[in-house]
Amino acid sequence: MEFLVKSARPETLRTATLVLTVGEGRKLGEIAKAVDSASGGAIATLLKRGDLAGKVGQTLLLHGLPGVKAERVLLVGSGKGELSDRQYRKMVSAVLASLKGLGGKDAALALDDQAVKGRDTYGKARLLVETLADGSYVFERFKSQKSDPRALQKITLLAGKEQQADVERGSAHAQAIANGMAFTRDLGNLPPNLCHPSFLAEQARELAKAHKNLKVEILDEKKLASLGAGAFLAVAQGSEQPPRMIVLNYQGGAKDDKPFALVGKGITFDTGGISIKPAANMDEMKYDMCGAASVLGTLKAVLELQLPINLVCLLACAENMPSGRATRPGDIVTTMSGQTVEILNTDAEGRLVLCDTLTYAERFKPQAVIDIATLTGACIVALGSNTSGLMGNNDTLVRQLLKAGEHADDRAWQLPLFEEYQEQLDSPFADIANIGGPKAGTITAGCFLSRFAKNYHWAHLDIAGTAWISGGKEKGATGRPVPLLTQYLLERAKA
Repeated sequence: MEFLVKSARPETLRTATLVLTVGEGRKLGEIAKAVDSASGGAIATLLKRGDLAGKVGQTLLLHGLPGVKAERVLLVGSGKGELSDRQYRKMVSAVLASLKGLGGKDAALALDDQAVKGRDTYGKARLLVETLADGSYVFERFKSQKSDPRALQKITLLAGKEQQADVERGSAHAQAIANGMAFTRDLGNLPPNLCHPSFLAEQARELAKAHKNLKVEILDEKKLASLGAGAFLAVAQGSEQPPRMIVLNYQGGAKDDKPFALVGKGITFDTGGISIKPAANMDEMKYDMCGAASVLGTLKAVLELQLPINLVCLLACAENMPSGRATRPGDIVTTMSGQTVEILNTDAEGRLVLCDTLTYAERFKPQAVIDIATLTGACIVALGSNTSGLMGNNDTLVRQLLKAGEHADDRAWQLPLFEEYQEQLDSPFADIANIGGPKAGTITAGCFLSRFAKNYHWAHLDIAGTAWISGGKEKGATGRPVPLLTQYLLERAKA
């Protein structure tokens, strides 16, 4: 989908479909009034018939309006006054659904006068384009019968001359974020027989080939063993697929600027190992690498925008399988940090690959480290599928991420890391156990990781509920939290 920004009078624009808003009570905004005036009051006359009440997301398609050069005019309900982000997304999604069913190759959206709570012109444009681009995503790589190509190829955003620069900036940022989300979704939706640790390593190499300021290093099992990454290797030892720690180093800032670091959990399939999961819905455990996929998607957005920051991306990639060589409950391993871990449950494997990767992150002397992981089912119980869990050892970093989530409409919620929770990880045989019992599972997982992140500012995002949609026709990766992470880095680039 191509997005353009233009300053023009809507009634003079030659386009297949012109989109205008109508408020509840059939109230026309300033832009719609101008088009109505050009048509000799045709829109107002049609609205008097009662075909469109103006509630959020209602649509009405008009053909051949006099005095208007657009072939069609699509009216969309915008409700009462100022909209929330959710209401605005609903309205824009309704527009996209209508446009998908039409034959025109292009459309022009005159939505600039619609107020959205807490958003300026830039913020509205970004939310608009992200919603349109993400809503156009399809994944049909493995279908022999593809969907018919959609006619709609180009969308023009109409803006006043004073707002044009802000709309262009918002659109450019949104397109980069949407492209990053699509990359993340593609990786997440791939089957695990194709998307394994070596495949992700190849994806990283391809990114590095395309960008001169991006370097890649792949740490194989021999290198991991030489580093003492005993926890990381313990997860992978039951699988035929070799593990990989993927290190991507983007230099967009000054040479001496300390980097930000993103660490992604990349378990390309999670059976649970010897502590095997139930069969029902186990196919969805291909999504257990969505933390790593979201880091790659965020990196893709950063590369497209060429943000003036330094960024290190660390992907902890392995497959968790049961076999005669697999790790057993009761095994004790030594981590890269030197701490020992008693593995009481092999299905708590994400924290084992992450703990060694967090230790490895120290060598980059980062400004801040954020790990992203589909870590605990307990997070879904606590927060459902709408909000990611957030913990950290630095209040400023946590607040920055919460703020970024609000701005990006990709929200997180802070959970506590009180000292009392650490006691649940006590082990009689090792320095730490890898699970803390049934209570506060998301928090004790965060407590575990915190023990390997003491030497820098660190935050942990649990995206178990937000990384993918389960079951039914809508099943698939969501691309979250690419918007949150990109917003965080956009704000750091300004600082």
